[in-house]
Amino acid sequence: MRKKLIAFIDFFYPPFSKIMPEQTFRYAVCGGANTLLGLLIYYIGFHYIFDKENFDTGIVVIKPHNASLFLAGCFSFSLGFILNKFLVFFDSYLRGRVQLFRYFLSFIVNLFINYFVLNILVIYLHIEAFLSQVIATVIVIIVSYVTQKYFTFRIDNSLQAETETEQGGI
Repeated sequence: MRKKLIAFIDFFYPPFSKIMPEQTFRYAVCGGANTLLGLLIYYIGFHYIFDKENFDTGIVVIKPHNASLFLAGCFSFSLGFILNKFLVFFDSYLRGRVQLFRYFLSFIVNLFINYFVLNILVIYLHIEAFLSQVIATVIVIIVSYVTQKYFTFRIDNSLQAETETEQGGI
């Protein structure tokens, strides 16, 4: 199944081959799908589940834009790890549990970045919550790519150079 999904994604790669490496394209496709799902869940959470009202957990009251962020994060974490591990960075030499731990760490960092940017945009700049989440997501995507490539799913540079040479790169 992994090979079929990679082949499907790679089918759309040729027009982008001059502007980005294959792995970056795969990351963009998988990350784009995960991002769209996350935004959809955020929208549904904000407008329908939390109904734009504060969410009382019994311990703490959470603003609806933050509750929606955490709800979407639960889904994005799981799907994002699976897509990155098996479709984008499958040639990583790191063990799966190490990747999962590192992915969790980078996810938490990205969640905090998202949380702070979202709250600045909503509370201080008075930008609508969903638009604020879209803006925050763009910032997080940039940070996320760098952390996934160089930390979570790091590959041996000598192996990467061989792979790129075989694929016609460098």
